[in-house]
Amino acid sequence: MDAGPGQTALGYDVAHFLGGASLVLSFALLYQARVASLPKLYAMQGILLALAAFWQGQIRHAPELYVTGVITLAAKGIIIPIALHRIVQRLAIQRSIETALGVFPSMVLGIGLVALAILAVTPAAPGAKVLTRENLALALSVVLLGLLMMITRRTALTQVVGFLSMENGLILAAIGVAGMPLVVELSVAILVLVAFVVFGVFFFRIRERFDSLDLRFLEQMDEAEH
Repeated sequence: MDAGPGQTALGYDVAHFLGGASLVLSFALLYQARVASLPKLYAMQGILLALAAFWQGQIRHAPELYVTGVITLAAKGIIIPIALHRIVQRLAIQRSIETALGVFPSMVLGIGLVALAILAVTPAAPGAKVLTRENLALALSVVLLGLLMMITRRTALTQVVGFLSMENGLILAAIGVAGMPLVVELSVAILVLVAFVVFGVFFFRIRERFDSLDLRFLEQMDEAEH
């Protein structure tokens, strides 16, 4: 039975809301000044991505997206945020996030990157559906804001959260575009979990060596060696 106009409009509105909310949380991660709040914000973004996968599976009649939603909820909504929270507690990281660029300039630059994403996606996919184009624009925006977070934050933990947020943008793109093989999404999820384990070991080694996660100590050490 075909969906009526009201159902189609509802599907578009909910999908657009979930994608837009994920983008807002990317701005929240970029704006956040306390390390201890990052795991909660990342968990919220992961839960929204899982809901987006479930909703897209419902409106597109794609059962494989339910699997994607479960994996996303488990990995990004529960496992990784809990691990991040425990790392913050074990390393006793309570101070404010040090930035290479102020919060206000970062937010302005972030808005510019969102505009760039919209301008880049719209002409690149002229034959795609409106929802697909907007999903891709939102996904690219999340990726670019994650990259901006990696560039403008000085500590290893916040840069890794930026990397994980970038990967959330890739998941959002995969959810919004029909035809993405499930095996690709499973492979990405496994790689992210493995990478996070490696990052966790990296955090503790840096803290053990320098008593800080500030990457400027690594830069100073590199300069001393040369």
